[in-house]
Amino acid sequence: MQNKPFSLKPILSEADIHKRTAEIADRIARDCPKSADGEIVVIGLLKGSFVFMADMVRLLHARGISLVIDFMSVSSYGSGTAPGQLALSKDISTDVGGRFVLLMDDILDTGNTLYFVHNRLASLKPAVLKTCVFLDKPERRKADFHADYVGYTVPDRFVVGYGLDYDNRFRELPYVAVVQFDK
Repeated sequence: MQNKPFSLKPILSEADIHKRTAEIADRIARDCPKSADGEIVVIGLLKGSFVFMADMVRLLHARGISLVIDFMSVSSYGSGTAPGQLALSKDISTDVGGRFVLLMDDILDTGNTLYFVHNRLASLKPAVLKTCVFLDKPERRKADFHADYVGYTVPDRFVVGYGLDYDNRFRELPYVAVVQFDK
């Protein structure tokens, strides 16, 4: 990154993001089980989901939803193996069997990671398993996977902010911007 000049062009404002996350929270709250406790397990994929997930769990709490929060991390196998193979580098510690589970990620890109994690969680027999992503890039899809809740559909451009990074930078931005590399 240090050797490549670039600029950031904002495409989603902080206000737009807050409005959309509230709309998604309303939809999720409507879909939640109407049991006595209304509790759901929210699982975030590290690292990118943490900003979106933090906002979303606060919004769900404000709508009367009780939450259990956990995280997973997925990484590619090291050198010497076929590229694209995924492995859990951090698994959940929460029992999700028979429960309403909401899997959250920052972006649905190729679909490989969410497909892998969704199958892993489905094998644990939750009563309901829903997925929620902040951004969706359908042009890059390789795995046949679609999220239940989507913040925004974006074109195939490199974006940062609101949890998304470039070389581990810019996750903290309260907006989303396209990275434009200088010629």
